[in-house]
Amino acid sequence: MTSASRNCRVGVDIGGTFTDIALDLDGTLHSTKVLTDYTAPERAILKGVKAVAETAGIALSDIDILIHGTTLATNALIERRGAKTAFVTTEGFRDVLEMRTENRFEQYDLNISLPPALIQRADRFTVRERMNAVGEVLQPLDAASVAAVVDQVAKGEYESVAVGFIHAYANGAHEAAVRDALLKRLPQISVSVSSEVSPQMREFERFNTVCANAYVKPAIKSYLDRLVVSLKEIGVGCPVYMIHSGGGIVSVESAAEFPVRLVESGPAGGAIFAADIARRHGLDTVLSFDMGGTTAKICLIENQVPKTAKTFEVARTYRFRKGSGMPISIPVVEMVEIGAGGGSIASVDVMRQIRVGPHSAASEPGPACYQRGGLKPTVTDADLLLGKLDPDNFAGGAIPLSVAASRDAMDREIGPGLGLDAEGAAYGTCEMVDENMANAGRVHTVENGKDISDFTMITFGGAGPLHAARLCEKMGISTFLVPPGAGVGSAIGFLRAPFGYESVRSAVFNLSRFDVDGANRLMAAMKSEALSFVAGGLDTADPVIERTVFMRYAGQGWDIPVALPFEHFDAASAEQIRALFEGAYARFFGRAIEGLDIEIVSWAVKASSPLPEVARVEAVGRSREAEPGKRRRLFDVGQRSFLEAGIHEREMLVPGDVVSGPAVIAERETSTVLTSSFVATVQVDGCLLVTRR
Repeated sequence: MTSASRNCRVGVDIGGTFTDIALDLDGTLHSTKVLTDYTAPERAILKGVKAVAETAGIALSDIDILIHGTTLATNALIERRGAKTAFVTTEGFRDVLEMRTENRFEQYDLNISLPPALIQRADRFTVRERMNAVGEVLQPLDAASVAAVVDQVAKGEYESVAVGFIHAYANGAHEAAVRDALLKRLPQISVSVSSEVSPQMREFERFNTVCANAYVKPAIKSYLDRLVVSLKEIGVGCPVYMIHSGGGIVSVESAAEFPVRLVESGPAGGAIFAADIARRHGLDTVLSFDMGGTTAKICLIENQVPKTAKTFEVARTYRFRKGSGMPISIPVVEMVEIGAGGGSIASVDVMRQIRVGPHSAASEPGPACYQRGGLKPTVTDADLLLGKLDPDNFAGGAIPLSVAASRDAMDREIGPGLGLDAEGAAYGTCEMVDENMANAGRVHTVENGKDISDFTMITFGGAGPLHAARLCEKMGISTFLVPPGAGVGSAIGFLRAPFGYESVRSAVFNLSRFDVDGANRLMAAMKSEALSFVAGGLDTADPVIERTVFMRYAGQGWDIPVALPFEHFDAASAEQIRALFEGAYARFFGRAIEGLDIEIVSWAVKASSPLPEVARVEAVGRSREAEPGKRRRLFDVGQRSFLEAGIHEREMLVPGDVVSGPAVIAERETSTVLTSSFVATVQVDGCLLVTRR
């Protein structure tokens, strides 16, 4: 039993295969992984919280705060497992979801296949109304057409309705009126309106975002309600908060109302975890690599801050190309996410090539080696056959692995079509998944104008350290870090996240006729909105307020972010903003353009609690070569053969210890595999600093 003065915080991350739990008790970390329960995800949380509390020697009532992130919303969108949803829009714009932006993400593909609309045409309805781009009423809301739509929704037995009108970001009065009409007739239905979910210009992205919010809202709200009740029933009476896609913490109530903001909540925690490690080690150019059981996530962290954006895409379907996914307009930690995890299923295509993912065996039935009914070969099966995993000590021995089952799956599904034995098929599977991830990393860094070889990788997730060395070889990266607790990195990241919320709105202001009073009113309203979402969690009277405007030359189609160093606008502000924009534009494109008017198209105000100071970690030199506790066969790609590799228990290593590849450094939630070209040195904070020979 702990005393009342002790500080106990719990982070919970639900992934596609595992649910990760991290408990921080006065700075001491305890963690565990349990298989995700798809039928009732809260059951895995309860099981994991009980286990980790028992390990820490505390009562469940001693937990002070629980912070939760999940991929449930993402999975529901990818797998199209949401509520029966209707979409109500302005007359004449019923097919915006189908038409998208009319851009071709692959110019030369004659058989290009666009992702299907989230809401089918039969479930899309229109009303007569129209606002202009500054929020003035061009056509009043027609009461008869609203009544007709309400009748159609009632007859269709919909669970949820999305409402998105043209230019509603400038004036949401008509959307609010339709919502009121729907709830008056159907009080049990869930309604989402675009002027609240995503008040940003560009109708396709805004419409798709409000549809996504409505599509997942009933299931996420039901899940969060069950979670809070279940936690109280077992004695966890502390506040429960959610991590959102922008990397901040909000209340459960806010998350239930705007669940689309949870779409990247789990991966955002991983980026925060990597950024915290980057701050401690003084690293300014970092590639965050998080590989779990179902997906792999790659994020750029520059100057110790994760790269962010106001839009992103879920489930890119065509070689990671922009435009081939489902666009979501919300503040988000920007990353590329692909279906490459330990549970990703390997197969042979019609061209007799090995393909890995995006389908996953997940936790049910799981990889073949789990012996839970899975028959398809996965990346985990390949890792086991290549010696990367210990069959008797996976997840601390909680899940015994069957080498024979993995061998049978490879022999049955991969080997016959290619003339390979089980080990050859496993090698091909690992090489393919590593190449997929390396290619995604290259694309992501090139899209951001960066040279990937200049970055240090920080890797985590249950499968990240298993594949990091080979990924670095493929991408030309010479150094990577494996932090303590890497196997549950995202859950630890939740504990490092600030309370925060970002308000984003579109409103066009030309600098040549800058409306000072209008800009001041807008910024004050956005600041008030951002603070209202985090008021219950901010433990300081002086929150950090960050202001960003998105600007372009008049006539351009896209904008760039410009940070504002001041809060109040006056007569001199237009010229100050012009100078800031021209400096940012020159950094992006080499030079500014003379003689063109400049306009602000969107505004963002973020309120958050300040990040705590961290102690800087000084690099430790090599002191002694660590002796392995045992050895086993490990396939080394450089040698194209199995070698005798040293197996080290991470908890037995001390700062200055050196482990040379080929080797495996094992811990409960993951293992770090060193190929023959890498050497690891243990740092004072427990990180493994791995460098190329």
